[in-house]
Amino acid sequence: LVFGMGHRSYRDLPWRVADFGRLHRFERSGVVQGLTRVRTFAQDDAHIFCTLDQVQAEITQFLDLVYRVYEDFGFDEVRIVIATRPDQRLGSDEVWDQSEQALEQAVKAKGLPYTIAEGEGAFYGPKIEFHLKDALGRPWQLGTIQADFNLPERFDLTYIAADNSQHRPVMLHRAVLGSVERFFGVLLEHVGGNFPAWLAPEQLAIVTVASDYDAYAHEAAAELRKKGFRVTVDDSNERLGSKIREARLRRVPYVGVVGAKEAEGRGLQVRSRDENKDIGFLSLEDFSARLGGEHRPPSLR
Repeated sequence: LVFGMGHRSYRDLPWRVADFGRLHRFERSGVVQGLTRVRTFAQDDAHIFCTLDQVQAEITQFLDLVYRVYEDFGFDEVRIVIATRPDQRLGSDEVWDQSEQALEQAVKAKGLPYTIAEGEGAFYGPKIEFHLKDALGRPWQLGTIQADFNLPERFDLTYIAADNSQHRPVMLHRAVLGSVERFFGVLLEHVGGNFPAWLAPEQLAIVTVASDYDAYAHEAAAELRKKGFRVTVDDSNERLGSKIREARLRRVPYVGVVGAKEAEGRGLQVRSRDENKDIGFLSLEDFSARLGGEHRPPSLR
């Protein structure tokens, strides 16, 4: 509808719009399962209007995005399925031929393995599905990109070509994560709750040896928060061992112990969850440099 609100030229294409929308499906109670199959979920939808000649380039660009995102989250095994035309479908065989070829050629050009699901495409166009496995080895469909011949026809969407004639655009629907709930359900199992530092809601837990060092602990936390880090302080009356254990149970990537030496030297005694060892004393500047290197997804560092 937004695309059809004004006159569109071939110079405007590809024309892209994206949103995180909430979707609803009345799943049977027997198949509802945790976060992986729910009745309402958010999805990272995007819709691309383009010419038939632009389809392959858009798919290639999307493949780059999907693999970059999945690698950032630590998924290195992605199964690609290309779903082709069903018996009941919209659009001419010629358009289906071109669309299916564009999908397959884009995947081949990237050198990615894939399988064909004959007749499993939607009635309005073929699609590429991206499947990831959970901790039990079960495959889940997450990302997808698919051509849609139905909506442009149904809403009479057109663009003006170079010769001033009107043409029907191809519409592509794509989602990288798919259901956000399902993606994070699979991710939680994949990492065992140990989110990488860039994604962890709590990146550093500062724990105090005694109440004498509470003021410095909060001062250090405030300084690190100003740099964009997510830091908490445990200045409770619990024993030091209990505080450290609680932070580990919360899967915090770093624990920083504060005592006399740390307060005097303006630093932290740091333990790394992922390296499973004590790193030793780090000044706030040195720790900032270390965490700063992990503060963004790998592809953005």
